[in-house]
Formats: sequence, C-alpha cells, structure tokens
Amino acid sequence: MINQPENQLTHADEQWRKSIPAQVFLNHFRGIDYHLRHMAGFYKIGRIGWFKTFRPKQEAERLEATKKWLLNAWNAEYTLRTTAANPDENFQKYALHWTFPQAYYSILYSAKAFLAIQGINVTNESAIRQIINGYVVRGWYPRSISFFADGSPGHYNLHNLPDSEEQALLLPIETPKQAEAHVAQFLKTTRNLYARAFRQRLQANPEKALRTKTGKVLTKFDVRHWDQITKSMGVTTYFDMMGRLKVSGNQRELERFVEADINIPQFHHSLLNIVKYINFIHECYVAKAVGIDQYAQWVDSLPAYLHDGFMKQRLELNIRPLLDSFRPNQPLAMAA
Repeated sequence: MINQPENQLTHADEQWRKSIPAQVFLNHFRGIDYHLRHMAGFYKIGRIGWFKTFRPKQEAERLEATKKWLLNAWNAEYTLRTTAANPDENFQKYALHWTFPQAYYSILYSAKAFLAIQGINVTNESAIRQIINGYVVRGWYPRSISFFADGSPGHYNLHNLPDSEEQALLLPIETPKQAEAHVAQFLKTTRNLYARAFRQRLQANPEKALRTKTGKVLTKFDVRHWDQITKSMGVTTYFDMMGRLKVSGNQRELERFVEADINIPQFHHSLLNIVKYINFIHECYVAKAVGIDQYAQWVDSLPAYLHDGFMKQRLELNIRPLLDSFRPNQPLAMAA
C-alpha cells in the first residue's frame, strides 16, 4: 500500500512526459491564435495598399473557379466549427484525424479562391505555397499574420515579430510576449522540417544534388551549403505552419495527440480561430474584386447549412461593413 502512491505518481509522470510533444504543438497554435487576437485590431486589412488597389478582371472562368474553391473552403470550415461545438471531448479527440487536414485544406482552398480571382490557377501545392508566401513577404496580409522566417538552420531571421527574449514554455499563454515566443519557436521548427525535407529531395535528384569537388553527392552540410538550400526553398510563413497539420496526419502522428493529456477542446477552438481569420482575409479580397452585391448573391445561393450560419454572419458583420464604408481608421471586428 505504501508503494501504490509512488507507482501512481510515476505513471502520471510518464503520461505527462509522453504528452509533452502534443502540448507543445497545442501551445504553438494557441500562440498564433492569441497573437492574431491581440494584433488584429491594430493592423486591419482595410489599411493594406494592395487591398485598396485590388481590382482584377472579372472574367467568367475566374468567377466560376473562385466560387468553387470558396465552397470547398467553407465546407471544410463548417466541419471544423461543427466539431469544435460538440461537447463530447472523446468525440473531439478522435475528430483530430479529420480536423487536422480539414484546417489545412480550408485555408488552402480559400487561398486558391484568392488566386483564382486573379486568374492564377495552379494545382501544385508547392507552387501555391511559393505564391502565397511571396504575398506575405510583400505585405498583402495584415501584419498580425505577416510573420515569416528566412535564413539557414541556426541562423534564422524572424520578420514582423517583436524582438523578445521570452521563452516558449509549456505553461498556459497569458501575455502577448508568451504568444509571440510560441509563434517564433513554431516558425523555427517548421523551417527546420521544411529545410531537411527540401535537402532530402534535392540530394535525391542526380541532376540537382549538391556535390563535393570530386563529384560525389554531398552528405555533410556546412553553413554555406545550408544557405544554398534555404535560398532556393524560400521563406517560411503561416502557410507552412498550417501545413504541419497535413504532415502530422499523413505520418500517423495523430495517435500521440489522441492519447495525450491535453486540452482537446482548446486545440479545436484555436485551430478554428486561425482558419476563420485567414479565410476572412482571402474572402475580403474576393468580395472586393467581384463587388459586395455579387458576393452577397453567392452567399445567398449557398446551401442552408452555410447560408444561414457563419457565412451570412461574416458577410453582414465583417465583410459588408468593410467594403461599404471602407474606412481604414475604423476598428474592424474579428471575423465571426
């Protein structure tokens, strides 16, 4: 009987230890969510120069492609919302198997709609990533979601994040500095993963692989070699961070989240908050391109579960006021 509490404590400690990777992942997304909510009121889409002058041609082919991708994005977001609203935590745990990829694909589809209205129709996700990341760097997005990293492993440069020595801890996020620390850490680890994957693909290609002076495929990399690789790779942005959800799903890593002792409902709500904010940005560009009346007709023609739900609310509370008045100095509410 004396040993039982110790055994229980040891088991609890072991469970906590196994939950650390999932808890870190959760805190990273909570950090982005917190950062967006803290910053969104100060850096509004109506102030962006690219948004003010956004007037792509309205061609029938562009409009049809845009509507298609928006519907896909909204259906994926609807799934996320339905799951986040379910009060059964066990359901939410096992729902991670589809909400992880759904969160990524919802953003991917709204990005495709944003590109399609400009006449940019690409199917390759790597090409979409490069285009969207370029928009982030050039300032097409509100500052709250414009953070990005460049440079090589161990020598990363972070942009559009305040300088801070705050550490990304497992503790609950309670301040903007703590949130920014998690965003910064998530950017670095994501860039690490993408850099290693990029190197692996590069070195597996006989025509493009980096080689030694004797012609052998390079296996040991110094700073100079990593600089070559990461310059070709481009920057790392929110799009890459959300892509981690797809990677985790494909690699069957989700079991560690299902088994971990973490706040699953909080995870879902953070994912949803990020998705709906980014989708809102893309939708604003589309609505400005086609005009609020045409955009409202699209929403009115949606199936009832979308039309009577979040899309109607987002249109009336957020998108319409922005486009009707277009007063960049007025506060813009967080997308519903």
